[in-house]
Amino acid sequence: MEDVIPGLYASPPETLPFAPSLEVRVFLLRRDPGNLLIYGAGTLTADAREIEGVGGVSRRYLNHRHEAAFVGDQDAWTFGAPLLCHENERRSVSERLEVSGTFSERHVVGGDFEVIPIPGHTRGATAYLWDTEEHRCLFTGDTVYLRRGEWVAAVLQSSDREAYVESLELIRGLDFDVLVPWAASAGEPYYDFTDEADSRRRIDAILERVRSGGDA
Repeated sequence: MEDVIPGLYASPPETLPFAPSLEVRVFLLRRDPGNLLIYGAGTLTADAREIEGVGGVSRRYLNHRHEAAFVGDQDAWTFGAPLLCHENERRSVSERLEVSGTFSERHVVGGDFEVIPIPGHTRGATAYLWDTEEHRCLFTGDTVYLRRGEWVAAVLQSSDREAYVESLELIRGLDFDVLVPWAASAGEPYYDFTDEADSRRRIDAILERVRSGGDA
């Protein structure tokens, strides 16, 4: 796996078959209360031995149900760790993966990892905010992703635009300095350092587009 910042590792990229200009990754969070895996992608199985070498995985979290379609060998991907997702995603995810538990409310795990529901892209889309010694990393799935270096939304025909706007407003108020989405343009940076002024400017631009009927 590739080092992103101290304690955060990224799997090799996997191309989205329905959007070949985009790549997705899984991220490993190395932390004292137990390592976490965020998102789902089949390429992660190639790093199984390396992951076990840094302490394995205590829990796996999905941002939204679409990720379940990209997990290849489920047995190799589980690492013996429970899979968690939002309650509203359980039915769809369970068609492909065994769900060990769900949640519906914002909460903190282990003092450094916050689970933040952000419905809109899907009914159960969820962000995760990880507080390390040096950074605050926000995992937004597809709700906010990187397209040629720009922060954009993914409003689908099935998305709830009003809920999407409310979730973007929530994200705008979060304190973070590294954006870590699920998807990014192929061959381009797949995470982005930011600050309060920059993140608010970028989220405001997305809000303007989504409120006016745009899909990104």
